[in-house]
Amino acid sequence: NRFSQLRDFSLCHWKKNADFMIEAVSRFCPQLRSLRLSYCKSVTAKAFHCLGLHSRCLQSIDLQQSEVEGLLEFLENHGKQIRQILFTHGLKNDRILAAVSRGCCPDLELLEVNKRLDSKDGELPVCMQQLQMACPKLKTFRMLNVRPLHKTMRNGAASSTGSGFPLLEELCIATTAYSYMTDRDLREVLFGSTKLRVLDLRGCSRITPSALAALPCPELECLFWGQYSSQFRSSSMMSGLTLLTQKWGPRLQQLDIANQPFTEEDLELAMSYLTQTSETETLRFLNLSGTRITPPALRSVVRQMTALNYLNLSSCRYLPRGLKKIYRSQEEI
Repeated sequence: NRFSQLRDFSLCHWKKNADFMIEAVSRFCPQLRSLRLSYCKSVTAKAFHCLGLHSRCLQSIDLQQSEVEGLLEFLENHGKQIRQILFTHGLKNDRILAAVSRGCCPDLELLEVNKRLDSKDGELPVCMQQLQMACPKLKTFRMLNVRPLHKTMRNGAASSTGSGFPLLEELCIATTAYSYMTDRDLREVLFGSTKLRVLDLRGCSRITPSALAALPCPELECLFWGQYSSQFRSSSMMSGLTLLTQKWGPRLQQLDIANQPFTEEDLELAMSYLTQTSETETLRFLNLSGTRITPPALRSVVRQMTALNYLNLSSCRYLPRGLKKIYRSQEEI
């Protein structure tokens, strides 16, 4: 057996015989830890039954863009060994999230749900309180182009009675469509996440700066909050970016506020706080595309942030024409 030590296995674009391959791998690769099925079809319960019998070391299942049967039964019987689950939003696959929320995978550390590019339906009901209780060890939670519809527990239990996601390090709820995420929803997800380092809220136009500043996440290093859909983009002026650069400036490595309607004055003050509180070699990525950033506000950032190797100034109306572009190295900047 030449593959007795195999730990990671990927199967891509298999429309036939996927069951046979998965069964063979599960039988002859006892060290299998990660299974990735990309754009595969005709995967039946037989394959997952075989995984349950032979793959006792399996910890990661990636089913993005694949059609499978039998995963729910596998999770109900063997979910305690699973640490990572990635799947694509769909009628059958959405039951995976329900199973996880029921507590089938108590040691889950990574949960990712994405959407097919050709799919119009991106709404997915989810009870965050129930998910928090079921997955207390979750470190990474991503919903990519999937709009969560927040549900409450039937017994009316308040989120404050639980501990939230105490180990969460990354939250991504990015979307190119309309977002239902409100300040209250965000607070209910992150009220116990003091270790959060990455927060991706691209497209979440209903979130306010004051709500972000109130989050109990002192160690945040990456904030992605750009607005990329002109259809749902707010046109009203906004302030409060200074609250965020004051709070996270010393640790911030990546900041994306593309197309956010902050005023010129607020941007200038926020950039000054960023240069005053940050270490010169901390900030490495800055996306100001489509904002009202001015030359004076930008000057201090360019001079002092010596580690900055990505700067997006495209469509910045208050800058001279020759400066409106993307800079991809410290030398260009």
